Amino acid sequence: MARLRRYLRAAARWLRLLTRTGKPEGIRVSYGHDVVPSPGDAVAGGTGKFQRLAQRFPNSPDDFSLLYLGSTWLPRDLRQLLWLARRRGAPVVVNQSGVAYPGWAGAQVEELNRPFRRALLAADHVLYQSDFCKRSADEFLGEPRGSWEVLYNAVDVAHFTPGDAPRSGPVLLLAGDQTQAYRLEVALRTLAHLPDARLIVTGRLASDPEPLLRELELGERVELTGRYAQRDAPALFRRAHLLLHTKVKDPCPTAVVEAMACGLPVVYPASGGTVELVGDDAGIGVPHPSGWERDEPPDPEALADAVRTVLAARKGYADAARRRAVERFALEPWLDRHAELFKELVAGVPRARTSRTR
Repeated sequence: MARLRRYLRAAARWLRLLTRTGKPEGIRVSYGHDVVPSPGDAVAGGTGKFQRLAQRFPNSPDDFSLLYLGSTWLPRDLRQLLWLARRRGAPVVVNQSGVAYPGWAGAQVEELNRPFRRALLAADHVLYQSDFCKRSADEFLGEPRGSWEVLYNAVDVAHFTPGDAPRSGPVLLLAGDQTQAYRLEVALRTLAHLPDARLIVTGRLASDPEPLLRELELGERVELTGRYAQRDAPALFRRAHLLLHTKVKDPCPTAVVEAMACGLPVVYPASGGTVELVGDDAGIGVPHPSGWERDEPPDPEALADAVRTVLAARKGYADAARRRAVERFALEPWLDRHAELFKELVAGVPRARTSRTR
């Protein structure tokens, strides 16, 4: 029954799309889906950026003049939408995040990368979320045929603001969804080396934490909150002293920028786009093996040492984190860049193949 309903929705969607006539006026953006999460709703993966973009460029799923796709939220009917965009003469923009690689995808690398590659090669312009995203996409998907630039993810720095640090602590935060089992395991094993600390864990869990909590005797020091909405996120970040981000080779984690905007320093594996976000002053990256064949996070004891170092000089790290978020990752310049880009593409302004890092 669920499959039948999905087929009926798809049929109704394409009936609308194919019966639209005439070229839409101005900039009308489709994000490849009929519905984009409303402001404040819980989001996962790449939907957060669509949520923010749609506040300035509302979703126009039927009469669009530009198709904006995100590699972490590609529609089921990607091939057909790309065909329709070409038929309409609507430019395609792809916001490229991560790729599948052997370390986490195993034998499914090519299967998972196939739609990423299709979208990227069809794009008139590609927005890579970090320099790491560009390098990894070149490695596994190929170089883009259209123009490109690096545009880091952004957050509303007027919404994500610092608060008073918790009086009891220290409190560590593991934010986002824990969609790979090692992310929670590494955080718990790090906590075991910090006997005075507590840990808040958010989001969906890929594995049952109870056996490890019992083994490490951490039950009373760990709080599992589940998923959270964007409107509730700042209050959650303000409950912690620092963000413990354990994902290796993370392309451009928005949770890291949100934490920094709230004045949280970051301790993290020194790989992926996280290195570019945090820089030298807003936290500490812990070295670890970073090849494509295996995901090998840092040793938990090394992460715990980095936590101690940050906590010992927390104010300096916290001030640097907030300053870096405001100066480099604020939402308004990010939206302005999209407005400029959309205007150029819809008007057919010629573009250089390579572009700048923003």
